[in-house]
Amino acid sequence: MFITTLLTGFIISSITVGFILLMKKLFQKQLSAKWQYNLWYLLLAALVIPFIPAHFLPAGNLFNAFTNPSSEESTASINTAAPEAGGANTNWMQDFSVTVTQTNTDLFNGIAGGIWIAGALVFTGLSIHAWLKLKGIRKSISRVENKAILDLFKRAKQQLNISKNISLGVSDEVHSPLTFGLRKTFVVLPANFEEWLSEDDIKHIFLHELNHYKYKDIPTNYLMVFFQIIYWFNPLIWIAFKEMRLDREIACDYAVLLSLDDKNHKKYGNTIIHFIDKSSSPPYNKLANQLNGSKKQIKKRIVEIASFQADSKLQRTKSMGIFFLVGLFVITQIPFASVMANDNNRYTSFKSEQTNEEDLSSYFQNYEGSFVLYDMQEDAYHIYNEDQSTLRVSPDSTYKIYSALFGLEENIITTEQSTIEWDGSEQPYDQWNQDQNLETALNRSVNWYFQEIDQELGTDSIQSYLSRIHYGNQDISDRTNPYWLESTLKISPVEQVELLQAFYTNRFDFQEEHIQAVKDALQMEQKDGASLYGKTGTGNVNSKDINGWFVGFVETETNTYFFATNIQDEDNASGSIATEITLAILKDKQIYEE
Repeated sequence: MFITTLLTGFIISSITVGFILLMKKLFQKQLSAKWQYNLWYLLLAALVIPFIPAHFLPAGNLFNAFTNPSSEESTASINTAAPEAGGANTNWMQDFSVTVTQTNTDLFNGIAGGIWIAGALVFTGLSIHAWLKLKGIRKSISRVENKAILDLFKRAKQQLNISKNISLGVSDEVHSPLTFGLRKTFVVLPANFEEWLSEDDIKHIFLHELNHYKYKDIPTNYLMVFFQIIYWFNPLIWIAFKEMRLDREIACDYAVLLSLDDKNHKKYGNTIIHFIDKSSSPPYNKLANQLNGSKKQIKKRIVEIASFQADSKLQRTKSMGIFFLVGLFVITQIPFASVMANDNNRYTSFKSEQTNEEDLSSYFQNYEGSFVLYDMQEDAYHIYNEDQSTLRVSPDSTYKIYSALFGLEENIITTEQSTIEWDGSEQPYDQWNQDQNLETALNRSVNWYFQEIDQELGTDSIQSYLSRIHYGNQDISDRTNPYWLESTLKISPVEQVELLQAFYTNRFDFQEEHIQAVKDALQMEQKDGASLYGKTGTGNVNSKDINGWFVGFVETETNTYFFATNIQDEDNASGSIATEITLAILKDKQIYEE
């Protein structure tokens, strides 16, 4: 998930930087200096998007085509995973599974995460060093005693409507005026500044530095440094923040020029030029606002000052329109971040007026898992481990319920003739090495039977059916494996239960006889007026059982209960074990007695 967040951040930040630079180039004459700088605030907003908690992001598959919910490359294998012996369900339904081989990406993720952490620590250290330098400058500051200079500073504050107490000082540690400090703000001038700066120069400096304070550029510095630490690996962020700082200085110059008479514009430019030879010393501190910059930056600022014109009403309107357009572009990236953040593997649309959370941890022992039960009569859900209940994982063989239904709907199999002939190829289980009908194929979980149905259905038809019934993430993009076998198709326990309800009541208007045929094939046993229907599923990766399902429903004389149990483990999670857990819970709830 962490690597996914970094990748999302890289993509969104790169696209946003590129778009802002393009808009600045295309609309350079229409954008005022202030709004050219304001555009970069939209970049700061975009940089936050990948880190917004998934439940605050809009759900949906708007950008489903751009992302594969499974980041692991998979290839099918016919290595046999033996069914669990001794499970409570072994007399009715065989829990067969085959393994798939997947590339382990943990090592890559660990290396990538380690590199990012190392880089973030380096740049955090540099930022702390910059902060300590400012702390050293603060200790070296001497108060300005010259009353005329203090009055000039006071008048500049009044001109900009600044009432907060801001400390004015001098320091031999600086060679250019600078402003810094979040809690207590300092405007610092070089030592002996009165000897080589005129009163007009000092006034211009005060107006410039106080405009930085007025427009909250000091906290913005810290925000930029923070994002530069997070996104240190993206060179476009470094380019963007360099441009942002230059645009900020130009916007500040424009703000000063607006407060001066026309005859003082040239004088203000000369004030900037005074510091051109001091642009390389001391090193630029990103936590402070400094009057100077590189010679190239100062040259551009002087050109802008020389061509200064006050913004017209039309230009302000155009600037706001362009800002709004870029803002809309940033907003359109939120659904992409939602898909990446959720990896489309979280069901976020679950809503029920009555949901009861239960502690069933004693049944699950050391397994990570969830149990979802829907009581049709009460119209109520009972859920253990709500977080896991909405997590989408591979459906494995539980998907065959719907594969069978689709095959019936398309007349690939029929209620009268559901047998598919075995082609003679050796299968991992003896029970698979024979012709199969709907009942035996579901009972024995015969992969080749349902793969044959899939082949006859075709990708477009399968996708259409999955969309029609809203099956999990609806992703069948994997072409190397059966998409339902620890591959791209994923579904959560809650969705399993919702789908079983829809299947049972035929909410999606399939042919009733087809619904009944699948129901009959799913029936496991009947006791004391209650009938148990169900399907197991086991996910076996690299010969390890990592995912176990048991889904189904219980019909009694007065009610119907729908359930889904999912368990996960590194090497011991199977459909048989999920079944044992489910039956124990149903027994204790007096829903179904073994």
